[in-house]
Amino acid sequence: MKKAILSLVFILTLLSGNAQEVAKDTTKIWTKKGNISLLFSQSAYNKQWLGGGTSNLAGNFGLNYDFNYKKGNVVWDNKFILAYGLSKIKGNERTAKTDDRIELNSLWGKKSSAPNWYYSLYFNFKSQMDSGLGKNDEIISHFFSPAYFQLGPGMLWKKSNNLSFNFSPAAGKLILVHKHFTDLAPSFGVLQGDASRFELGASVSGYYKFNVMANVSIENRLNLYSNYLDNPQNVDIDYQMNLVMKINKYLSANVAVQAIYDDNSVQAVQVREIFGLGINFGI
Repeated sequence: MKKAILSLVFILTLLSGNAQEVAKDTTKIWTKKGNISLLFSQSAYNKQWLGGGTSNLAGNFGLNYDFNYKKGNVVWDNKFILAYGLSKIKGNERTAKTDDRIELNSLWGKKSSAPNWYYSLYFNFKSQMDSGLGKNDEIISHFFSPAYFQLGPGMLWKKSNNLSFNFSPAAGKLILVHKHFTDLAPSFGVLQGDASRFELGASVSGYYKFNVMANVSIENRLNLYSNYLDNPQNVDIDYQMNLVMKINKYLSANVAVQAIYDDNSVQAVQVREIFGLGINFGI
């Protein structure tokens, strides 16, 4: 599986380079931009070190790519996110997964008579590439299990490419899980013995990116979802923040934070945080 992931990363890197060349030859109808980041961290201690600690090595790959369309009264914004990270602790035979995401957000809009408002249709897909392990090293997830899909019409308010808000009052949500994860109990909100779960509800999403100071930017993404069919008062929350501090053209420090609340999966807030100093490529 890890060989396949490395091959996918290599192919995407080549495609990103090609996309940059294509963007130079196109008109302003399409706007394409993004970055590839490689973050590394390492700690080492010899036998005489009295302060305690375990030698470890970690690395994270990230791809954040936007390709947006604008012509006349029509806008179509797309964001593709790919992230994968591994950590190896000395004395532990296996590597631990620190990050694993595939995500595609697509938002189409046609301008209405009101300023900055569009009739919209949005699509969201989330999944992962590698297997996830539980506390006892049991496999609790793997590629495309779970997989989340959302689709719905609505209204979009868009001030700029860095500030937008979308509301969909009738959004469908589909969760797919392999049946071997639901043989004995529910999994990721899918009932025992089932392989999918359908929800119908309201979706609210927002995007805001701004510069704190020169070479320091913060990207915020928020998604809220309420299921009309089952406990609509329990709103699913997914907040992501990405802080990029550019040191120079190729080096940067990145901080990524994600907080998720989904009571169908677990009745607690899930938090993920990654910090690293690494190589950054604009594409």
